[in-house]
Amino acid sequence: MKQPYRWDNYSDQPYPLQDKSYKKQMRKSQIGSLIKTFFISIFILPFSLIMTPFVKRKNINSNEFFCIGVDFERNPIESIEMLKELKVERILLRVKLWEMEKLPLLKDFILLCKDKKITLKILQDREHVEDLALLQKDLETIFSALNQHVDIFEIGSTINRAKWGFFSVDEYNNFYKVAYDLKNSKFPHVKLIGSGVIDFEYHFSAHTLFNLFKYHYDGVAALLYVDRRGAPENMQMGFNLQDKIALLGTMIWLSPKSSHELHITETNWPISGTAPYAPTSERECVSEELYADYLLRYYLLAFASQQVDSVSWHQLIAPGYGLVDNRDGIKKRSAYATYKFMVHSLKNAKFLKLDIKQGYYILQCSVEKRLLQIHWSLKPTTLKNEDFFEVYSRDGEVIEENILKIGSSPIYIYINDILK
Repeated sequence: MKQPYRWDNYSDQPYPLQDKSYKKQMRKSQIGSLIKTFFISIFILPFSLIMTPFVKRKNINSNEFFCIGVDFERNPIESIEMLKELKVERILLRVKLWEMEKLPLLKDFILLCKDKKITLKILQDREHVEDLALLQKDLETIFSALNQHVDIFEIGSTINRAKWGFFSVDEYNNFYKVAYDLKNSKFPHVKLIGSGVIDFEYHFSAHTLFNLFKYHYDGVAALLYVDRRGAPENMQMGFNLQDKIALLGTMIWLSPKSSHELHITETNWPISGTAPYAPTSERECVSEELYADYLLRYYLLAFASQQVDSVSWHQLIAPGYGLVDNRDGIKKRSAYATYKFMVHSLKNAKFLKLDIKQGYYILQCSVEKRLLQIHWSLKPTTLKNEDFFEVYSRDGEVIEENILKIGSSPIYIYINDILK
């Protein structure tokens, strides 16, 4: 990355900017765009809140809803084997614009994943933000090499963090427009998603979706982390995860600049005791068991929204936040089994409803003519195991106890004969 940017290979992200004077200078140079972000958001956000109840749910394709991020350089042979075992149909790969020499290696990996739908996240550096001619050249190289093999190209990422190279939404708008113009001129069939705002900072999202730039998104990408709030059901400024999804979905629905698709292309929780690999401080980290619980509950809540087309877990192998720890060989965490059973159970699921009462959650869906309920509770409680129940733990183990313990770890209950 162009100085003063440096990449942290432990947590797979840029280091925070240390040059405060440079950061202040760049923010000052973008004051016009920052003012636009403020004024656009004070109109769009309240209006979107008012309109949220009127947005219709979609019928989400559960086969493509489950996505997982994979580092094509990290244990590639083992990654391919685990993808086969997980049976996930969509994966997300990342390519760094400052490492164009690795494009052949990326393509080789993609060719080994021919049975998967692939989202390719194109990561930027400051040099490509400033030099749009260089950006166009490198994007054309990527599109030419991979457009026949990639389902979705995500243009840029984490646009509201200066360490990632952008100092304003207008800088991102100019960046995305290069990709959009290239699509129109040479690659009309490629699918581009963008926006790339991280966390619940929708004033930036509003500016990406409502502006005078001549471009269009084929869908919106959001890095909707909630890890700093603890459990996925927890509130932030009065909004839980479902509320955040509903508000963003409404903004996409209202925007003239986007098709009505929402892809969550990054989310996870950092794992306790994994520094320096954890991407946050130890305060935000959780145990491996809570990590698995939160993973499943995040997916269930996002699926129940019926507004999210895919959720990409970040990522398969990463010591600080992945399903697999590779510091000393390949160690599959319990969340690996959680993810595997989740995909196995819900791959052909049709959402029916989500019931919530006093912190007790029941997601109901039909799976191949069977009724499946998934139960969890924010306060530990119990449920009688009926004769017509077929019960599985979070990780797919059969449960035969007469009294079921309902708590942080969701359990799967098939209700036999109900839909026959």
